[in-house]
Amino acid sequence: MNTKQHTIKKAVTVSGVGLHTGVHTHLTFVPAKPNHGIKFQRTDLAGQPTVEADVDNVVDLSRGTTLEQHGARINTVEHTLAALVGLQIDNVLVQLDGPEPPIMDGSAIQFIEPLEEVGTEEQNALRNFFEVTESIHYRDKERDVEMAALPLNDYRLTVMVDYNSPTLGSQHASLNDIRLFTKEIASCRTFCFLHELEMLYKQNLIRGGDLNNAIVVVDRVIEDDELDHLASLFNKPKVEVRKEGILNNVELRYKNEPARHKLLDLVGDLALVGRPLKAQILAARPGHAANVGFAKKIKKMMAQASRDHTPHYDPRLPVLMDVNQIATILPHRYPFLLLDRIFHLDESTVSGVKNVTMNEPFFQGHFPGNPVMPGVLQVEAMAQTGAVLLLNTVPDPQNYWVYFIGIENCRFRKPVTPGDTLVFKCALLAPIRRGIGKMQGQAFVAGNLVCEAVISASIVKKPQ
Repeated sequence: MNTKQHTIKKAVTVSGVGLHTGVHTHLTFVPAKPNHGIKFQRTDLAGQPTVEADVDNVVDLSRGTTLEQHGARINTVEHTLAALVGLQIDNVLVQLDGPEPPIMDGSAIQFIEPLEEVGTEEQNALRNFFEVTESIHYRDKERDVEMAALPLNDYRLTVMVDYNSPTLGSQHASLNDIRLFTKEIASCRTFCFLHELEMLYKQNLIRGGDLNNAIVVVDRVIEDDELDHLASLFNKPKVEVRKEGILNNVELRYKNEPARHKLLDLVGDLALVGRPLKAQILAARPGHAANVGFAKKIKKMMAQASRDHTPHYDPRLPVLMDVNQIATILPHRYPFLLLDRIFHLDESTVSGVKNVTMNEPFFQGHFPGNPVMPGVLQVEAMAQTGAVLLLNTVPDPQNYWVYFIGIENCRFRKPVTPGDTLVFKCALLAPIRRGIGKMQGQAFVAGNLVCEAVISASIVKKPQ
């Protein structure tokens, strides 16, 4: 899986009718900056409101997943989201001039193809994975659905479906590498049973449905007059049933295409947790209601984990800025450049690392028989981390100084000694005004808070 965030290189548009609304819509994927995430925008509504791809915004699950926020509703988002997850695209704005993404051929492949054509680009920000460390289980007894997320340093999914249908039987599908989504899953189309068609139509759904963008499974004996009625309903000259029990001579792309499509839906619905996942997902008889219920449970676990404010530093992952890159924007030099790496940076927070060794010059005079890093230098290193955050708000950081102008509520919790890895986190407490930023700074060693302070600093343009 990608370790850094990605967006697309340029905007690209697809168009077609929505499955349930039947409204012809243009959908445009637009590049977005790091940490933007996936958001939808209704360009046809006043104020062009946006809707975040978040499970808390799900308002309807009638044969698809529907989001609503800020007075805007987006129907049937799962195929669009699955395409983005399958391509590991983290940041994009999805603009629509109608209420529903086009159904296209009933799969995700016709979203993926134009996205692949414009290409993706790596961004200078690490992906914010949620790694499942303890098993998460979900069960819906009424629908006989069982789902689980198990610990795994990767993202894999396995789906089993069983509709008690002689046509479909019991089917399984697996995705063991997200990079294979395009090849193995993306082209698998949505499906329904014949007995559901008219019911859905009477519920004012599938208005954009077509026998070419869905697999219709014939699960009972059907008479000629009913075939004629279906032909009239879908504006077709003739409707037939293949011997395999599929309506209108549609060729299956895989023997287990329905199970693969259920996996596709699951990928799209789980995107609504808002972060890429590291887990083994197992799902028996999933559907949109269960997928969303499961996603809410995962998001709840994410929220519980986020209460631990310790930034997670993994030295195996690439960094955003090494010491040489830090030196291009900070004026400090040896022995006063006290920051080795930046591994997280967004609009409001920054995290960095200082490796403390016995070779630090201050240990010659600061308790040489019992070397302890001076607290004032811990605060200085924290302030340098915060300076990177403030400089990230200007387009030409090399042309600015950052001056440390205030400190409040400073506390030292534990001593810092040679061999420790100091992990710093600075977060803006309020928007920057008149070039002054106020940040909550924290320093950790092995997950334990060793120092904290509220730091104020000023961004000043260098004289010409």
